[in-house]
Amino acid sequence: MVVPEGYIKKKGSTIPFGYRLSNSTKGYLAPIPEQLSLLQKYINSVLAEELSLREASASLSIEAERKISHVGLSKLVQKQNLTPKYRYSKEQKRKNELAKQKKELAKAKKKVAYKEAKLKAEELVIKKATEQTPSNIVTEEELEQVAPSVQEIIKDSKVIFHPNEGPQTDFLAADEKDVLYGGAAGGGKSYAMIIDPLRYCHKKAHRALILRRSMPELREMIDKSRELYPQAFPGAKFREVEKLWNFPSGAKVEFGFLERDADVYRYQGQAYSWIGFDEITHLPTEFSWNYLASRLRTTDPEIKTYLRCTANPGGVGSHWVKNRYILPAEHNSSFLGKDGLTRKFIPAKLADNPYLAEDGVYEQMLKSLPPTQRQQLLEGNWDVAEGAAFTEFEPLVHVITPFELPLHWERVKGIDYGYASESCCLWGIMDINDGTLIIYRELYKKGLTGEELGSIITDMELEDPYSVSGVLDTAAWARTGTTGPTVGESLVRQGHKLRPADKNRIQGKIQIHEFLKVQENGRPKLQIFNTCPNLIRELQSIPLSKTNPEDVDTHASDHAYDALRYMIMSRPRMVSTFDRLRGLKRDIHQPSDSTFGY
Repeated sequence: MVVPEGYIKKKGSTIPFGYRLSNSTKGYLAPIPEQLSLLQKYINSVLAEELSLREASASLSIEAERKISHVGLSKLVQKQNLTPKYRYSKEQKRKNELAKQKKELAKAKKKVAYKEAKLKAEELVIKKATEQTPSNIVTEEELEQVAPSVQEIIKDSKVIFHPNEGPQTDFLAADEKDVLYGGAAGGGKSYAMIIDPLRYCHKKAHRALILRRSMPELREMIDKSRELYPQAFPGAKFREVEKLWNFPSGAKVEFGFLERDADVYRYQGQAYSWIGFDEITHLPTEFSWNYLASRLRTTDPEIKTYLRCTANPGGVGSHWVKNRYILPAEHNSSFLGKDGLTRKFIPAKLADNPYLAEDGVYEQMLKSLPPTQRQQLLEGNWDVAEGAAFTEFEPLVHVITPFELPLHWERVKGIDYGYASESCCLWGIMDINDGTLIIYRELYKKGLTGEELGSIITDMELEDPYSVSGVLDTAAWARTGTTGPTVGESLVRQGHKLRPADKNRIQGKIQIHEFLKVQENGRPKLQIFNTCPNLIRELQSIPLSKTNPEDVDTHASDHAYDALRYMIMSRPRMVSTFDRLRGLKRDIHQPSDSTFGY
């Protein structure tokens, strides 16, 4: 079969532009000369850049009365090994040029805005540093945003206060809700406490409260504020009667004191956005501090509320401060308290304050203090207590990790009962190898009746091989105008083998000193499992009596101490349980007449 000239083979269902189905030659497409001529005409116009692909395809579709898209036209051009340059229509070119100019304009505006903001920031920083303005406080963030030349101006100008690098800077920059800055004396804590409330003094809604235990202790802080506040905020006025600073913005900083827990109610109904307590260990309990936390609120969403406190180790409140801030997490680490507040403890050292540490005079004065105060104020040691009754107690020596107790070692318990105060029961075991008394378990809980205490002790002794005998505070056996069973009788009735304890306070304290001594073998006669935190705490912190140096302070927490004293005064036996049973059997079968054997 002869194929006519110009015919092309049909390759699919689509018929290309410029062709039609052939009636005479099956499987081939016949050319349409008029359409092919028009197609070539418009391809040439595209190559000559007279028309864009869209314009050429639209005109070709109308003139040929057959639809062809600009994509289809582009493919036909490429088949001829020609690569057309895409051309826009005049209208589209004008639109593209306009869009380009708008983009360049927006970019230029952005550069101008950035430059204006930077110049404005530099102008503000220079003004704060060199002129009398409502606020002369320049933050580190503001300094980082300005040019190096402006930073040099700040360095050359008179700086009222710049925090020491390290803990003092960390304290002022801390974002946690509740922060303690504490440790050694001379670390710059009180100065930081004066500065920190200024963070929002440019805002009208800011209310700050700075506290100490007594009014005389506030005098030094007020004097420092007189030096700093008027320079930081020109126009700030101090009202002596109310002990209140009023700032030009309307912000206020108040100085107050808490000699007694009841004094906290003077702040009832008040709202503060910042509350700080200098030397918080002067508070005997955390009641006041928790109550003050309920006064922490603000109506300004741009103001964040804070609790801030400083402290040296020691003082009547050292125990609760240690439990609240120091024990829950590593130093300088943020953590979440049980009340849902974020907290952090930032330790301070004398070396952190170059103004005091440089010449060594203040350090030498601290070194001359008695051992306990030296450890607290020079080393920032929270594990020692001022006036502690048992200075020989060392956690590294007397506190041990729990281990499996041999079944045949003699066990004993001592109980100090209280309902309004805590009841404490300690369980001890005698190491028959060297006579060491090991306290391996404690119960420490208030609000228990005799029946409840007995049930809890029974449950806790399920781990022991037998019911542990022991001693109980004699007050638990006393009848106080009632004919009902005493606490002691209730415990005995539940199966606990107890006898009245020897309550000689002086001899009991001496015996504890004896048991705390380290023996020749390097081991003390008393060791405590680290699962007994209340006994460890009391031996660390219980102070001597101010009226009788031979005794401990009975007003301090001493329930675990009393239980230990009762136990030691009961003279626990060192013989093993098995040896005692064998001896009992031997005594029972010992004949009264050796001759006749009976």
